[in-house]
Amino acid sequence: MKKIYSIFILLLITVLAGSCSNAKQQSSEEKAKLPQWAIGPFERPENPNPVISPLPTKFYCPMKGDTIKWEESDTFNPAATVKEGKIVVLYRAEDNSAQGIGKRTSRIGYAESKDGITMERRTEPVLFPMEDAFKSIEWPGGCEDPRVAMTEDGLYVMLYTAWNRETPRLAVATSHDLIQWEKHGLAFGKAYNGRFENLACKSASIVTKVKDGQLVITKLNGKYFMYWGEHAVCAAVSDDLINWEPVLNEQNELKEIAKPRKGFFDSRLTECGPPAIITQDGIVLMYNGKNGDEKDGDTDYPAGSYCAGQFLFDLNDPYKILDRLDKPFFYPDAPFEKSGQYKDGTVFIEGLAYLDNRFYLYYGCADSHVAVAINDAKKKNMNK
Repeated sequence: MKKIYSIFILLLITVLAGSCSNAKQQSSEEKAKLPQWAIGPFERPENPNPVISPLPTKFYCPMKGDTIKWEESDTFNPAATVKEGKIVVLYRAEDNSAQGIGKRTSRIGYAESKDGITMERRTEPVLFPMEDAFKSIEWPGGCEDPRVAMTEDGLYVMLYTAWNRETPRLAVATSHDLIQWEKHGLAFGKAYNGRFENLACKSASIVTKVKDGQLVITKLNGKYFMYWGEHAVCAAVSDDLINWEPVLNEQNELKEIAKPRKGFFDSRLTECGPPAIITQDGIVLMYNGKNGDEKDGDTDYPAGSYCAGQFLFDLNDPYKILDRLDKPFFYPDAPFEKSGQYKDGTVFIEGLAYLDNRFYLYYGCADSHVAVAINDAKKKNMNK
């Protein structure tokens, strides 16, 4: 009798173990599923990720008045676009002038690739704090976290964070070759008679579309349009891509379109990512969600981790959310995404390039490296 009872217990344990295994497998599969409107899935190529890592490259820094190793400590948070059939990645690089996030000087480096993976890098940064009219907004923190998009006639527009270690603010630069950049100053500096000149603001995603095989900036209702913000998704419009006007609500305050959600992977931040894209379903905005702890976050992911989500906005009403992912479509998984300057885990998406019917998503790994993930976009019928 004892023997039969023991066999029964063993069988019961086996069945329960199998059920738990199946539950975990189903949970994993559910995370991988994306609705029809979402862009993805994105797959990490096995080699040579990460594609950009720190180097002891030297250049003469006009702010320091000395030759320094400008990308010695960390390379991360990249923009991406296409030029002459090559993908160009513009990445944030930090020197070794101090320790701690936001305490060193950042500059924007340049890398290009024929296959989106193997990079050739310039030895000097292409955007950095100089002896110019923008010292007050860029010294000593530098130029951070760029997003880049291209107009149909080949003008590249960069929105980056100018960091003077007092107030982070969106600034604009333009270029025709991605190497020589003209700085234009604060994106919101002239709006509403300077009302938002000193507004802390980051992370601008200009609305784009795929046209004739290229991802290009487009207009909505006669205006250029961007989503921006980290603690909430806001919006701004422009006539010239240089001077931007934040969108206000009925109370004459910043219009907050979307906010963090308790119990989800984006419970702490909803920080805009690469340029938003018009698809056949609406406007897709990829963003960076910061997870909370067990009290307010999603316990499927580490507390404090940055995971990537997507919004779907109505094309006719870009302030209206049609859908939103409840689980991230991309999250820290590889070892290099969970070790480095930000050890809670980060896949901070900022760069999205479209080449030969593929999306190349470039992201910062734990504030220390740059990596890429790739999606075959043929099934999305992106070309307009």
